[in-house]
Amino acid sequence: MKKIIAAFLVLTPILLWSQVTLRGKVVEKNSQQPLEFATVILSNPTQPQQLTGATTDQQGQFSLKARPGTYTLRVEFIGFKTYEQTNFVLKNSQQLPTISLREDATALDEVEVIAEKSTTEYKLDKRVFNVGKDLLSKGGSVNDILNNVPSVNVDVEGGISLRGNPNVRILINGKPSVLTNNNGLEQIPSESIEKVEVITNPSAKYDAEGTAGIINIILKKNKKGGFGSSLQLNTGIPDNHGINYNINYKQDKFNLFSNLRYRHMGFNGYSSLNRTDFVNGTPNSYLDRLTSNRTDYRVFNLYLGSDYYINDKNTLTLSYYHRSNVIKNKVDYDIQLRDANRQVTQSFANTENYREPQKANQLEINYVKDFDKKGQKLTVNFQFDWWNDDENEIVFERQLLPTAVQSSLSTRDIESSQDFLFQSDFRLPVHKKSHIEMGIKGEVRFIDSDYTVKDNNIVLDRFTNLLEYHEGIYGAYIQYGNREGKLQYLLGLRAEHSNTGSTDRKGAFETDKKYTNLFPTVHLTYNFSSSNNLQLSYSRRIRRPRFWQLNPFGGYTDRRNYRIGNPDLNPMFTNSFELGSLKRWKKVTINPSVYFQHTTNLFETQVFIAADGALVSKPVNSGTEDRLGAELTLRYSPLKWLRLSSEINYFGFQQRGLFNTKDQVWTARLNARMRFKTFSMQSSANYQGARKSGQILTKSNYAVNIGASQDLWGDKASVSLNVNNIFDSRAAQRLITGENYTSQTFTRRMGRTTSLSFIYRFNRTKKDRDRLPD
Repeated sequence: MKKIIAAFLVLTPILLWSQVTLRGKVVEKNSQQPLEFATVILSNPTQPQQLTGATTDQQGQFSLKARPGTYTLRVEFIGFKTYEQTNFVLKNSQQLPTISLREDATALDEVEVIAEKSTTEYKLDKRVFNVGKDLLSKGGSVNDILNNVPSVNVDVEGGISLRGNPNVRILINGKPSVLTNNNGLEQIPSESIEKVEVITNPSAKYDAEGTAGIINIILKKNKKGGFGSSLQLNTGIPDNHGINYNINYKQDKFNLFSNLRYRHMGFNGYSSLNRTDFVNGTPNSYLDRLTSNRTDYRVFNLYLGSDYYINDKNTLTLSYYHRSNVIKNKVDYDIQLRDANRQVTQSFANTENYREPQKANQLEINYVKDFDKKGQKLTVNFQFDWWNDDENEIVFERQLLPTAVQSSLSTRDIESSQDFLFQSDFRLPVHKKSHIEMGIKGEVRFIDSDYTVKDNNIVLDRFTNLLEYHEGIYGAYIQYGNREGKLQYLLGLRAEHSNTGSTDRKGAFETDKKYTNLFPTVHLTYNFSSSNNLQLSYSRRIRRPRFWQLNPFGGYTDRRNYRIGNPDLNPMFTNSFELGSLKRWKKVTINPSVYFQHTTNLFETQVFIAADGALVSKPVNSGTEDRLGAELTLRYSPLKWLRLSSEINYFGFQQRGLFNTKDQVWTARLNARMRFKTFSMQSSANYQGARKSGQILTKSNYAVNIGASQDLWGDKASVSLNVNNIFDSRAAQRLITGENYTSQTFTRRMGRTTSLSFIYRFNRTKKDRDRLPD
């Protein structure tokens, strides 16, 4: 027995010492992007017990230990062809050449079916929606894309929410951008978007702004050498006509890219308002208003830039974006004022003409340095945005009863802004499975708003003023990530200092606020296997007031209903917790999660009757909110050519303070996609349940969309047809209940839309991963 123990003690370290390490990296063939959670397996055909394996990390890298021998090496990833190398001889520790996996292509019956990269990818701290294959957004804008992204909703007025929460931060390429201002997302062509990242609990690397989370829109980049371009033509009913031309040229030392787009949209809308005033609980008077409107957009976009490859470790990028658009809106009003017996006491037939030219510019310089140490990277970014717009409204009022009287009401708001941004991030690998990230950021903004209101050409002094607003936000962060066996974690801390203030010409709204806050973040993932994990995360978030919420002037176009800002509005803070799981099978992926958010200084809209009898809307800090929710996303591919995906989000919340409100809400989305060699179809159905918040009850609505695409001439061209809002069901219906009044509104911004898009590709195919449309 002693001999056996002695032999064991002698042989054990020898056997352990005899193990060698095999390292490598797995990427997607075309884009060369790393594939996370790919499975790497070493098996010995003659000795089945000698089986070992590993999964790749976020950089697509893996490391495993095995005894020297002859193996079969397999690399697998769902939706990709398996890589296999037989008679693989492992003698010493070694680094494999990069392994590239191709997307799977399978013949089924007599129809060739093309499988594709997963539409949605799951990362440690985010979900990534790959846009290229989304048919329903062809010829549209970013808002059309967002309406198909899991957890995201865009309402009738263009308001964006994440899991039903509107306090979401929108970024472009990881940074705030002028492109998101002044309804700018409707002007960005969907074809220029590569992917959308949905980050419900962002890590410390991201801004702490956005209590609901972050939506990060990633623009396409060129990865294909040589010359390539594409021409896209769009038309639609109602008017949706456009031309979009992309061009890129890439050589060893530089990459030139440019995009030109012109778009004209025109559509008709309809709305109604019914208000009832009470005295001692009894109806005393009524106001009924019907409107019909015609809206026109004419947009010109220019985007150009260049990447300069100083050497294989240093890249400099310079880009410029310009948007010039004109918005016109004509609205006809039919207004009836009634007494307690619903008899008409006053009648009006008004016409409003609105015109707003906008110009926006963005200049960006980006520097990226890679180091000899794999994974070590430094990025430095400078960005300068400047924009201006000139809102002009005039309302011609014609009183028909009790006597014929004509008058006019006009407003003009000249706004301009200059935004400066500096950001730098550094990533340093500590060991093969751990890293440190750190960075700094500064953002400074200056906005002027010169607002004038005239009643019959006489200036209304109480609404007329010049407001000057400044905002400085400075931040720094550090976070540490590591992978210990099956546990992966990311711990971070971000500090932000805010300095905001405003002054006005009259000296009535001077504010100056400074505050410094810490924002810790925690992300934990336990990988039971390459296809099954559990995620737990926490973050503290802030939501600062937008300029339009602070501006006390801006929204007076109707004597009976107008909006004012609140210059004393304070930021709100949220502590957000989330527990989720991801399970993949061959044909099914399921991702359930539960989340809890506690918010203080909650933003709500207070609606009250002013001294002049008008209904006035004003943002306020209403108190606290607790929100508990559950979300389930499911993807199922029963056949090679068919992919189904769905999501259900259910949450309950309770608000305490100025409004004591409690409600439960659910939303759902179902998406179906059929894809063959040259033909694709896609359909989606979205449902938004009713919700009460503060004084406002928003009723439920739904929409159904369908799209189809056909490739032509050997993949050189594609034609797509979309029909959105098939049943003309997208409308906003709200009930506002206040002291001594109720107000019901109905708004249909646009009805059913049909669009036709044609794309021709020069010197490329739609499989190429670059800045050009798919």
